[in-house]
Amino acid sequence: MQKGHIGVTTENIFPIIKKYLYSDHEIFLRELVSNAVDATQKLKTLSSVGEFKGEIGETPVRVILDEKKKTITISDRGVGMTAEEIDKYINQVAFSGANEFLEKYKKDANAIIGHFGLGFYSSFMVSKKVEIITKSFKEDSQAVKWSCDGSPEYTLEDAKKEDRGTDIVLYIDDENKQYATKAEIDNLLKKYCRFLPVEVVFGKETEWKDGKEVETGNDNVVNETKPLWTRTPSELKDEDYNKFYRDLYPMSEDPLFNIHLNVDYPFNLTGVLYFPKLKNNVEVQKNKIQLYCNQVYVTDSVEGIVPEFLTLLHGVLDSPDIPLNVSRSYLQSDGNVKKISSHITKKVADRLEEIYKKDRENFEAKWDDLKIFVEYGMLTEEKFFDRAKKFSLLKNTEGKCFTFDEYKDIIKGSQTDKNKQLIYLYTTDIQGQHSFIEAAKNKGYDVLVMDGQLDSHFINHLESKFENSSFVRVDGDVVDKLIQKEDEAKLDLTEPQKADLTTIFSSQVPNVDKANFIVTFEALSENDAPVMITQQEFMRRMKEMSAMGGGGMNFYGEMPDSYNLVVNGNHTLVKQVLDAEEKEVGEKVSSTRSKVESLEKKKAELEKAKEGKKEEEIPQADKDELEDLTKKITDLNAKKDEELSKFASKNKVVSQLIDLALLSNNMLKGEALTKFVKRSIDLI
Repeated sequence: MQKGHIGVTTENIFPIIKKYLYSDHEIFLRELVSNAVDATQKLKTLSSVGEFKGEIGETPVRVILDEKKKTITISDRGVGMTAEEIDKYINQVAFSGANEFLEKYKKDANAIIGHFGLGFYSSFMVSKKVEIITKSFKEDSQAVKWSCDGSPEYTLEDAKKEDRGTDIVLYIDDENKQYATKAEIDNLLKKYCRFLPVEVVFGKETEWKDGKEVETGNDNVVNETKPLWTRTPSELKDEDYNKFYRDLYPMSEDPLFNIHLNVDYPFNLTGVLYFPKLKNNVEVQKNKIQLYCNQVYVTDSVEGIVPEFLTLLHGVLDSPDIPLNVSRSYLQSDGNVKKISSHITKKVADRLEEIYKKDRENFEAKWDDLKIFVEYGMLTEEKFFDRAKKFSLLKNTEGKCFTFDEYKDIIKGSQTDKNKQLIYLYTTDIQGQHSFIEAAKNKGYDVLVMDGQLDSHFINHLESKFENSSFVRVDGDVVDKLIQKEDEAKLDLTEPQKADLTTIFSSQVPNVDKANFIVTFEALSENDAPVMITQQEFMRRMKEMSAMGGGGMNFYGEMPDSYNLVVNGNHTLVKQVLDAEEKEVGEKVSSTRSKVESLEKKKAELEKAKEGKKEEEIPQADKDELEDLTKKITDLNAKKDEELSKFASKNKVVSQLIDLALLSNNMLKGEALTKFVKRSIDLI
């Protein structure tokens, strides 16, 4: 028997493994099974070049659990090792400069394992003792047994083993006894080993018999050795791709499309990516792409490998150019990873364009599901925007789809304003903004539907890309002002009439939660609505982006919604209100207004006399008179407003016009809606 010390330059490798790798200790099974697969494949390679002339025979990697003894054995029929090879590969651990490296990467276990080639030593994260019983494929080799109890000391002795290959026996320690259970090993094999290229066997298949689960005589093979992405696309059908998707994501609906990647230059990359139905929810869908290295599972956190927007895709990527023990810092700096990211972006764009060109009808039918994905890409990746503008679609209220260029050609004749600006009208709610959409259509305009999760940001982005163009929501103003064709029409109202109507209408607006209303006037035709509600485009858009978490937009999110209560000064019903006001309170209001005007004239004279004088030079009598005039003016205006408010509260037409405007914006609710219904019956 040979005894010795493992050749490490640091005092003791095992406390470091236990301490720094603890958070990732479940990867021990991946490492050991992967090593067994490598040993098996190496034997097949040696056989193919004539260096091994024996019978290969069956070569599954077997994982054997003894729950009583708390041991896990990983057994293969690969190349095996001689005593000299154990000394070289197991006993001499390249661990120079370890302490500095460990301090730097102590939170990233994968980086440590990958840097030092410690795959085998990950077994000590969960074991109090590890044994290797191995026999080389070389003729007349002596089987040997290596044993170590987690200290730098090991023993190496001859052993009895009939067959070539390696058995690694882990004696699981008490802290990690959960790994010595069938359920946990099932779980780890399914996670890390389900697509390994060599059969992995764990126990026997089971079936239900007489109300209980019983073992059959067949090996339970846990992996698919030739997964879909390793096969040639020409031999696969849509059903094959959909079946694989359901295997990966059992609870998901069938995907929209897929992309089969097969790249061998300037790097190696295979995989299948799927466009899922996103359900309009960006965040929930991330981390659905599984990254493999030569069919060994690495991670499902692929943000560093694919661009942000592509993390919405589902599926599998496999590249030997990304190391098995991948680290965040590696992903951020590696040139190959950047090339892969750029290439996948191009492939995705090319595939979407191909589907669009080949079967536009099908592409349009799936556009509502694809839209959020495409917009996310166009917002975050400049190169993707340049590619996607050929197939990205705009959809109107009729449900028709257009490319950017097609739509521009359709609307430039009717929707170019007097300043040569092209105006894209859009709605965020076809039902809620129906009356505004109809008004726009009656003018011969077309209206886009922009009701998606990212559309408020996307509209801003398109405005920065489209020359001499702007997007205006269809309820952002009265229809004649949405696209101004000529100078404004004349408003048939005097300033006193506008002032009176402002008080009349503003006094009767019901309380709407978190909303302010400003009365404005427009010179519209008699065919337009007498009163309508619009919302200023800029403020509304800022609030929408704030609600989505737009950077620096929180200020807007706290502000109440601001609406314009637009009064059509040329409408018969508005003139009726003015006539009724004149008849009922006109004399009182005019008298009060005359007194206010007289007092304001005196006030203006006193304020003019103050000009150029210091405060102490102004006589106290003048100051007192000015203060008295200000109070009288305020009181008289309040009296005038009270008269107008009393009139307005009794005039059912005023309330009816306001409520009709609120109703068309889906803003009339609760008690106000009940009053409206009752008043409507009374008026009828």
